[in-house]
Amino acid sequence: MAGLEGIEQPRGHSRAAAARWSPAVEDEQALKALELFGNPTEGEVPLPSRPESAAAARRLAQVVVLRQWGLGPKMAEDVVLLVSELVGNAVRHTGARVFGLRMRRRRGWIRVEVRDPSRGLPCLMPVQEMDVSGRGLFLIDKLSDRWGVDLLPRGKTTWFEMRAADR
Repeated sequence: MAGLEGIEQPRGHSRAAAARWSPAVEDEQALKALELFGNPTEGEVPLPSRPESAAAARRLAQVVVLRQWGLGPKMAEDVVLLVSELVGNAVRHTGARVFGLRMRRRRGWIRVEVRDPSRGLPCLMPVQEMDVSGRGLFLIDKLSDRWGVDLLPRGKTTWFEMRAADR
């Protein structure tokens, strides 16, 4: 997870631990994250640039995709993974103290954005089978329908979009 290997991963090999992070499971902690940090569909949610924020961002994405937007578990699983990758890149590579998470939905599409104060552009690198890191943008490129970076006067927004069936 873009430099967050071993952080917030389920311990042991029990099914209960693995199910804790399954987007198909509506998680009480996801609802608590929504209350604590705010709703990323209503405005940008600021999160501290620390590895622990990846867990909060995953939980926010999970509750939005499953509960608020009513999309399926497979979509939630992909969005949660890609959110984790964007957040991991922001934490690891930008030197920011805070980054912002925003999620939007329009007819047939969802969009997830992570804004940070760095103007350094992410770079999609070739990935080898035995690589243990550096797969974040590769995963975003493969699982999303489109992605990009918008430079801002003070920083950038890295985003991805995915097609989503309307209810």
